[in-house]
Amino acid sequence: MLIKLIVIALLLFIVINLFRAGLVMVRQPQPGVKMSRYLGRRVLFSAIALILIFIAQVLGLIEPNPRPY
Repeated sequence: MLIKLIVIALLLFIVINLFRAGLVMVRQPQPGVKMSRYLGRRVLFSAIALILIFIAQVLGLIEPNPRPY
């Protein structure tokens, strides 16, 4: 259950950073605020989420859905 909550939190961070990058892109350029910082964080959180899911699956903490047939 803890793994699922961590993955959900990471997905929320990914969406938040996506919106923050969009706001920086739409607004007037401000010194010191770079869109690439938020996009980089989004990519980092995505990689962490994927690695965490793979590790949890290998350790047996989560199981994939059974085959539908």
